[in-house]
Amino acid sequence: MQLISTRGGPNGPTWTFKQALFLGQAPDGGLFVPATLPPLPTAYRTPLPHLTFPERSLIAARHLLGHEIPDDILHPVIHHALDFPVHLREIEPNVHLLELFHGPTHAFKDIGARFMARMMSALRDDDSPPITILTATSGDTGGAVAHAFHNLPGIRVAILYPLGKVSPRQEAQFTTLGGNVTAIAVRGAFDDCQRLVRQAFADPDLNARLSLTSANSINIGRLLPQTFYYLHAWTELEPTAADSELLFSVPSGNFGNLTAGLFARRSLGMSLARFVAATNENDVVPAYLAGRGFHPRASVETISSAMDVGDPSNFRRIVHMFGGGGHDGGSVADGPGVEPTPPTLREWFTGSPWTDTETRECIRDLWRRSGVAIDPHTAVGLLGLRDELWRRPGARGVVLATAHPAKFAETVEPLIGEELPVPSGIARVMDLPRRSVVIDPELKALRGVLV
Repeated sequence: MQLISTRGGPNGPTWTFKQALFLGQAPDGGLFVPATLPPLPTAYRTPLPHLTFPERSLIAARHLLGHEIPDDILHPVIHHALDFPVHLREIEPNVHLLELFHGPTHAFKDIGARFMARMMSALRDDDSPPITILTATSGDTGGAVAHAFHNLPGIRVAILYPLGKVSPRQEAQFTTLGGNVTAIAVRGAFDDCQRLVRQAFADPDLNARLSLTSANSINIGRLLPQTFYYLHAWTELEPTAADSELLFSVPSGNFGNLTAGLFARRSLGMSLARFVAATNENDVVPAYLAGRGFHPRASVETISSAMDVGDPSNFRRIVHMFGGGGHDGGSVADGPGVEPTPPTLREWFTGSPWTDTETRECIRDLWRRSGVAIDPHTAVGLLGLRDELWRRPGARGVVLATAHPAKFAETVEPLIGEELPVPSGIARVMDLPRRSVVIDPELKALRGVLV
């Protein structure tokens, strides 16, 4: 796989997957994107219906990574990382939940984080200096990354999170591990955490001293494996109505999950897929798609806290993918918006913002009608899908169920009137002592913890 930077031109430098995996961010400050996304050959597609999720993922990985990663590395990485089920179940006519929360921390980010951790461990040279994984979280990334990299030799993990703005159960999953994992609580919002990470990567002295890399969806190694479950759902549903449109409603905050879906559509044979960017009141991307320009702003606190992002990093990848120019900043953020070249963004996906009041009612309504409990982020996705299906009769839909509802018990349980069973991955950490360092949202303060 050849990768380029969102800030580079067509004749700019390229990097291998391994190089990008350990760099995290391109040296020019851009994000890595595939130079090309060739379609999945028919010979690869033919056996898919008869395979398991890990086996389908292996085919997707072979195709995306080409010959760079040999099978004796790729096969064990896939099968060790994806050793839990991914269920697809119909909850309403033509509405399916893709349950991505059966991994060790009960969030969809286990898939990308575990793949990335095992790939780094397999590809890292024994005599190379230690590296520091620096990542910001608005909730689930922290637990997934911390568990995926916990106690891996030669790797240190620093998790930045907004103080008091993640759920207690999410916080417990990354503040109780210790060892090579340091939790850093920032007095501010997730956007402050993300800004600190960007500033740290832009600091040449800090990079040189710590060999920084990221495990957010900024890192292509976290992003690419998220294409696997789109292919999985597509393969499961394609035989039921092969000629009908399939909608994926994606709860969206930093837009890594949606970016992976767009990669999958272009490269993995999902030609009839369309996407719904379902957001909470942090609706900068839906506003852009509605023609009001892309205007990042301070995030608004909501009950779907992992999506409280006012300046989504991965939107730069989306604009680049649709021909928005080599520069990934000013022209998109400062003006009325870049009109991408055909096929346009609006042909592939639509924005769908929802309020907390609507989200609560969705959780309550689904429980009353079907006895299915969902977390607030999945509820936003379900709202977006229902709305789009109303506009597209005959289509089928998949909601990416991104977290176990018990991770947000303080919101969900009062709405359904019942106590949710607590999964083992959450229960075992709740009574452990929590350890975190509290800092002001300043690079100087972060340096004081890291160096």
